Amino acid sequence: MATLIRSKISNKLSNAATTVTNKSQAKVSGMFAKLGFQAATDEEGLGFAACDDLDYDHRQGLQMDILKNDEIGGEGGGEMGGEGTVEGDSHYQRDGTGPPPSASKDGGFCSELGGLDKPKITAWEAGWNVTNAIQGMFVLGLPYAILHGGYLGLFLIIFAAVVCCYTGKILIACLYEENEDGQLVRVRDSYVDIANACCAPRFPALGGHVVNVAQIIELVMTCILYVVVSGNLMYNSFPTLPVSQRSWAIIATAALLPCAFLKNLKAVSKFSLLCTIAHFIINILVIAYCLSRARDWAWDKVKFYIDVKKFPISIGIIVFSYTSQIFLPSLEGNMQKPSEFHCMMNWTHIAACILKGLFALVAYLTWADETKEVITDNLPSSIRAVVNLFLVSKALLSYPLPFFAAVEVLEKTFFQDGGRAFFPDCYGGDGRLKSWGLSLRCALVVFTMLMAIYVPHFALLMGLTGSLTGAGLCFLLPSLFHLKLLWRKLLWHQVFFDVAIFVIGGICSISGFIHSVEGLIEAYKYNIPD
Repeated sequence: MATLIRSKISNKLSNAATTVTNKSQAKVSGMFAKLGFQAATDEEGLGFAACDDLDYDHRQGLQMDILKNDEIGGEGGGEMGGEGTVEGDSHYQRDGTGPPPSASKDGGFCSELGGLDKPKITAWEAGWNVTNAIQGMFVLGLPYAILHGGYLGLFLIIFAAVVCCYTGKILIACLYEENEDGQLVRVRDSYVDIANACCAPRFPALGGHVVNVAQIIELVMTCILYVVVSGNLMYNSFPTLPVSQRSWAIIATAALLPCAFLKNLKAVSKFSLLCTIAHFIINILVIAYCLSRARDWAWDKVKFYIDVKKFPISIGIIVFSYTSQIFLPSLEGNMQKPSEFHCMMNWTHIAACILKGLFALVAYLTWADETKEVITDNLPSSIRAVVNLFLVSKALLSYPLPFFAAVEVLEKTFFQDGGRAFFPDCYGGDGRLKSWGLSLRCALVVFTMLMAIYVPHFALLMGLTGSLTGAGLCFLLPSLFHLKLLWRKLLWHQVFFDVAIFVIGGICSISGFIHSVEGLIEAYKYNIPD
């Protein structure tokens, strides 16, 4: 009897407790419903918990697979792209060091399979690519910047290196976000993805369009500069020949027409190392000649005051010589150890700063007020032709890189953007380029030739490009995106740096653009020689 009484009492107590619990849950659910939330049922809660467990197990399984692949990478790692991971696995990696996630709309299966044989690069190889970008042919215009900027021009070479290194790092920081464990995960792939994330949700595609336009302008202007410098160098190498600079530019363009048939850059990349080595040899030859005339160096010509009208053009020249932000997201995503990216950026920009500063100063001290837009034009005729021929070869072999990149951006934007494309696909079902697509590529080559013929002023074009797109892509947009995406996580000094870079970059960009346009108008008005 006592046992029966105890069981009835315990049943009543449990029923009462259950009733109270249900009422409290109902009140809480009603309160959440008023606030716009919906409480989950017991079945839904169990489902969410099961999903979390499965997700955690799946990620742990992937991590174990990655570790196993790493262990056997020495034997079969070559077939797995060096790391044994596929492109879409970074969402499940807790350390955030994996390759970028797939951007395909069909689940990324094909992209992941394609990522299996995608080779990764070391920090040294990544540094070599950055060095190629910021130590290219356009350092030939830096002595001309010292001509109009004096010691302040030298300071700007150092300042631009520091700022471009910093903005490159914060641009990569915008690719990452923290996961539920507080660890960084790469959630974006490119400069365009960062821009779109900043403009979402009201204008989710506006930022990408702005970046694409800036990229196309900079890449096409780079192609134009290669044609301009080729015509300039050939004309000054053989001044006795009855061939004008514009005619040499046309000849150079004829040699560049095969670029329209490019499907990939494998053939071109084979020559990139030789071109870079040749360029360093040319720089050494120029510096060696300048050192041989060290007794005649005009230290008194290096001034502390600036030419207010010409100096903003020098700012654009210096900025343009450091532009590499366009391809940094892709480069960092293809590194074996993305954690080494910051170190790589530091030593590449330190080396660039030292080499550019020495080259610009030594060359200016040698020729002083006679310094020309392209410094090799100051060399004696006996060695000028040899040096310029090497430079022309490098310019012609460097042209396909920005040309192919510009073509890819144009094709993806206007011809391959799914239902949003403005024009039909320029590729057939078999992957071959259609005849009208080839005609458009040829038209782009001809357009660069026409611009080089009618605007053949190397320094002014370089300053205009640096002020218009270089400052935007290197200074303005990275600092703006960093503030927008990571505002709540930034320290006060980081906010100060970003705002200062944005303001200074904006002022330099506007003034440089205005003075470059004025310089071009003056060159046409008074028929100033190229």
